[in-house]
Amino acid sequence: MPAPRRYVPSSTRPSGRLRGVRWQRSSRSTGMNNCVETARPDSGPWAGLLAVRDSKNASGPALVFAPAAWEGFIDALR
Repeated sequence: MPAPRRYVPSSTRPSGRLRGVRWQRSSRSTGMNNCVETARPDSGPWAGLLAVRDSKNASGPALVFAPAAWEGFIDALR
Protein backbone atom coordinates (compact mmCIF):
# COMPACT_ATOMS: atom_id res chain seq x y z
CA MET A 1 0.00 0.00 0.00
CA PRO A 2 1.51 3.37 -0.97
CA ALA A 3 2.06 5.98 1.71
CA PRO A 4 -0.44 8.85 1.77
CA ARG A 5 0.68 11.97 -0.04
CA ARG A 6 2.19 14.54 2.28
CA TYR A 7 1.85 18.26 1.75
CA VAL A 8 5.19 19.51 2.97
CA PRO A 9 6.13 23.05 1.98
CA SER A 10 9.20 23.57 -0.10
CA SER A 11 11.42 26.61 -0.05
CA THR A 12 12.76 28.94 -2.71
CA ARG A 13 16.10 30.60 -2.15
CA PRO A 14 15.80 33.54 -2.55
CA SER A 15 12.22 34.57 -3.25
CA GLY A 16 13.56 36.59 -6.19
CA ARG A 17 13.26 33.33 -8.11
CA LEU A 18 9.52 34.00 -8.05
CA ARG A 19 9.83 36.82 -10.54
CA GLY A 20 6.71 38.41 -11.93
CA VAL A 21 4.43 37.46 -9.05
CA ARG A 22 2.33 40.04 -7.24
CA TRP A 23 2.93 39.85 -3.52
CA GLN A 24 0.01 40.76 -1.29
CA ARG A 25 0.35 41.86 2.29
CA SER A 26 -2.09 40.82 4.96
CA SER A 27 -4.99 43.21 5.47
CA ARG A 28 -4.25 42.93 9.20
CA SER A 29 -0.74 44.29 8.79
CA THR A 30 0.12 47.24 11.00
CA GLY A 31 2.50 48.76 8.49
CA MET A 32 5.48 47.84 10.67
CA ASN A 33 6.52 44.97 8.34
CA ASN A 34 5.56 42.43 10.96
CA CYS A 35 3.49 40.18 8.75
CA VAL A 36 3.70 37.77 5.86
CA GLU A 37 3.06 38.32 2.18
CA THR A 38 1.54 35.80 -0.18
CA ALA A 39 1.62 35.28 -3.93
CA ARG A 40 0.10 32.81 -6.39
CA PRO A 41 2.57 32.14 -9.22
CA ASP A 42 0.89 31.75 -12.63
CA SER A 43 3.74 30.02 -14.41
CA GLY A 44 6.94 28.13 -13.84
CA PRO A 45 7.58 25.30 -11.40
CA TRP A 46 5.46 26.93 -8.69
CA ALA A 47 2.36 27.54 -10.82
CA GLY A 48 -0.82 26.78 -8.90
CA LEU A 49 0.92 26.87 -5.52
CA LEU A 50 0.89 29.52 -2.79
CA ALA A 51 4.14 31.30 -1.91
CA VAL A 52 4.58 32.89 1.53
CA ARG A 53 7.42 35.14 2.62
CA ASP A 54 8.37 37.34 5.56
CA SER A 55 7.62 40.98 4.76
CA LYS A 56 10.74 42.06 6.69
CA ASN A 57 12.94 40.03 4.32
CA ALA A 58 11.36 40.44 0.89
CA SER A 59 14.52 39.29 -0.90
CA GLY A 60 14.84 36.20 1.30
CA PRO A 61 13.36 32.73 0.85
CA ALA A 62 9.68 31.95 0.43
CA LEU A 63 7.81 28.84 1.48
CA VAL A 64 5.70 27.30 -1.25
CA PHE A 65 2.55 25.38 -0.27
CA ALA A 66 0.01 23.27 -2.11
CA PRO A 67 -3.40 24.99 -1.76
CA ALA A 68 -4.78 22.14 0.39
CA ALA A 69 -1.81 22.36 2.77
CA TRP A 70 -2.23 26.12 3.20
CA GLU A 71 -5.98 25.77 3.80
CA GLY A 72 -5.30 23.06 6.38
CA PHE A 73 -2.81 25.34 8.13
CA ILE A 74 -5.27 28.24 8.24
CA ASP A 75 -8.09 25.97 9.44
CA ALA A 76 -5.85 24.71 12.27
CA LEU A 77 -5.27 28.32 13.40
CA ARG A 78 -8.98 29.05 13.71
